[in-house]
Amino acid sequence: MYIHLGGEKIIRTSQVVAIFDVSIESSSKLSRQFVAHARKNRDVETIGEEDPKSIVVTEERVYYSPISTSTLKKRAHHLVDL
Repeated sequence: MYIHLGGEKIIRTSQVVAIFDVSIESSSKLSRQFVAHARKNRDVETIGEEDPKSIVVTEERVYYSPISTSTLKKRAHHLVDL
């Protein structure tokens, strides 16, 4: 199954490791370090032109999505339940 992250970006639900609200980046030193490391390795992708609302972590990339965390989680859980 797949989950739509915004724009034209669709990934497999099996690749999703975690979905976080983008505010975690400003409130957690560990999160900032994780994203900085991913940026250094060019493993970060910002989806669309809108301000990001969530961070989706997969096995290979970190995505900044314009879709809210709650919406992405509902989409992921809906697909898992099928």
